[in-house]
Amino acid sequence: MATASKNPVPARVTFLDGRGEMPMVEITTAWSTAEIYLHGAHVTNFKKHDEAPILFLSQCSRFEANQPIRGGIPVIFPWFGAREGMTMHGFARIKAWEIKEIIPAPDGSVSMRFRLPNYPEAGAYPPFLAEYVVTVNEALTLELIVTNNSTEESLEFEECLHTYFAVEDVGAITVAGLKGHSYLDKVANFAKKTEMDQAIRIASEVDRIYLDASGTVEIHDAKLKRVIRVAKENSTSTVVWNPWIAKAQQMPDFGNEEYQKMVCVESGNVNVNKLTLAPGKTSTMKVTLNSHH
Repeated sequence: MATASKNPVPARVTFLDGRGEMPMVEITTAWSTAEIYLHGAHVTNFKKHDEAPILFLSQCSRFEANQPIRGGIPVIFPWFGAREGMTMHGFARIKAWEIKEIIPAPDGSVSMRFRLPNYPEAGAYPPFLAEYVVTVNEALTLELIVTNNSTEESLEFEECLHTYFAVEDVGAITVAGLKGHSYLDKVANFAKKTEMDQAIRIASEVDRIYLDASGTVEIHDAKLKRVIRVAKENSTSTVVWNPWIAKAQQMPDFGNEEYQKMVCVESGNVNVNKLTLAPGKTSTMKVTLNSHH
């Protein structure tokens, strides 16, 4: 368990108008600071005191209704990727979530529970409840909790925490923990390949869905002299993405050079790893992000 001291500094939770006058919450603990927008229940910042931020946020991100925030941790649900005639990556990341409760723990941690209201877009699915619990202490812990409230229908969905990590120089990092896994290579028209490298390097556009990959992934950042650990439970897909030069220039809400400062390592259940929940059942996907030097 995280322990700052015998007498932890009481955590502070502040409600603010963020960028675009969108409501946001700032959580400060003895270890760290986090910022979460109600739009998408979107964590846009997690930073340990006296360290560089763990999350990357584009300087060109839009902060407006019906537009996703570019960076931080978009919540991708109930589908991943493109779907004909529908918004990319589901509707959860472009809708306002409600705060259900704020739970301070005796050790100085703070948890915040969000709920996705019942939007019309959910009508294509059996009735469900989607909740998201963000816990801030020495680490950042994220739990996406989906319950099938139907009494007779199964609920089929994809989910992904599309985390953008801040790096000093993407050409000088390695991503470890995926060797031996099959992946779909979106850059090569979704060709199925096998990862041969213990330490993956990025020197061009990378867009890969690693399948049946439930283990911890580490981002080794030589220039910042730190390792970011992405540990997860009940997530069998890992997506690794960097748009590189041409794609960065095509994205209006992403700076042309910003690809050098980020890498996405996303935790989810997508593609062949999508979930089917029986009536009345609940699924919890948990991701813990931490860094060490």
